[in-house]
Amino acid sequence: MRLLIGILTVMMSIGVSMALPPASIPSVDAPELAALGPYKVGIKTVKWVHAHQPNPLNIDPKSNEPVVEDRELVVDVWYPSSLTEANVKALKPEIYTASVPAEMPHPAVVYQTPGVAYRDAPALSASNPLVILSHGYSNPSVALSWLGENLASKGYVVAAIRHEDPDISDRSKVAGPALRRPLDIAFVAAQMAAHSPVPCDVSRTALIGYSMGGYGVLAAGGASFESSSPLVQLMPGHLLDPYKHHGAGLAAIHVPNVKAIVGLAPAGGGSFGAFGAEGMQGIRAPLLLIAGDHDQTVNYTSGARTFFEDALHAKRYLLTFRGAGHAIGFGPAPDSMRKTLWDMDWFEDPVWRKDRIIGINLHFITAFLDRHVKNDEAKSAYLEGLVTDSDAGMWPLNQSGGYGAISPGGSEITVWKGFKYKHAYGLSFETANPAP
Repeated sequence: MRLLIGILTVMMSIGVSMALPPASIPSVDAPELAALGPYKVGIKTVKWVHAHQPNPLNIDPKSNEPVVEDRELVVDVWYPSSLTEANVKALKPEIYTASVPAEMPHPAVVYQTPGVAYRDAPALSASNPLVILSHGYSNPSVALSWLGENLASKGYVVAAIRHEDPDISDRSKVAGPALRRPLDIAFVAAQMAAHSPVPCDVSRTALIGYSMGGYGVLAAGGASFESSSPLVQLMPGHLLDPYKHHGAGLAAIHVPNVKAIVGLAPAGGGSFGAFGAEGMQGIRAPLLLIAGDHDQTVNYTSGARTFFEDALHAKRYLLTFRGAGHAIGFGPAPDSMRKTLWDMDWFEDPVWRKDRIIGINLHFITAFLDRHVKNDEAKSAYLEGLVTDSDAGMWPLNQSGGYGAISPGGSEITVWKGFKYKHAYGLSFETANPAP
């Protein structure tokens, strides 16, 4: 009996020690630029009210028009902190609590995930670039904590919006998120300019969105709606119609000073057809699209692939995870979300390790933002001149530098710069310059 108790005690201690680390800390096989930056991370939560907004899910029976209401938005702001290693010893980093819809008819599932941010930590006095972060349909904002915390450690102020969508299981309510995504993004950008809780430089703004948030940042970043598209047609009160709108005001959708846009598995294509054949030509800021080519939720071909081809006036990049599905924007599934396949599928990809996806995403998003928002020319080498198929990258054995070496890139070593020896497979990366 004592032996059994001893074994169980050891197993329990191993279980604790093997708990998932914060997802913002990349795995050992992650490419070079995924690593946390030099700053400790703070987090603040603010609440703002967007007054007199039309609600497409609340229709006045007399006028048959959307009711105008005040919309309350909660925003989590991650930022670089002046805390040092010495003065965080007595502090506990944030543990995030969130929920996602469960398989019907069960109630939403609550989960927790650890972070590296410290609540209300002192902010750096320097004014750092602003990133607006928009989550997917029915997702929590903290599903993207892996990205928000990591970017904040590298000198970005990241404002993650809690959009508070209706349950994704009821697709009759899609008009709500479809209208609110770009409007919420533009509103929060304006609020950060006027009332940011920490110093930030809104003249250097980036927009990042996952899934429905990806659609939102494309619209807020300059894409125009197609009047005949299914998405525009389903919207009551012509709220997205570029020719007939009289409620939302499409001018209020576009964010000023956008230097870069990132869409992770962006919605807006497929049955939405939001932007038509020419709508993406309104995007002028550099654009990074990241998607899995087996995405069963938003179609890869009519989504990220088409957006990449249609954004003719933007410098653009397309990173494709071959064989991956839609869950590339979530962090790893906590233990509590691994009990049913429905719960786990919010987080995990059937083919790719989640920590591997996160590391690759962090690497490319960091290179992209540093190059186009911070104007760091040195980061161009991580984005330009890469072989399209990562599998085709060559690394002569006599130049390997040993196991785990990081590719320096160049004409002889064509393994993608920053990727580790034997760890750059299953991906493609394409670039295109703006049309003359």
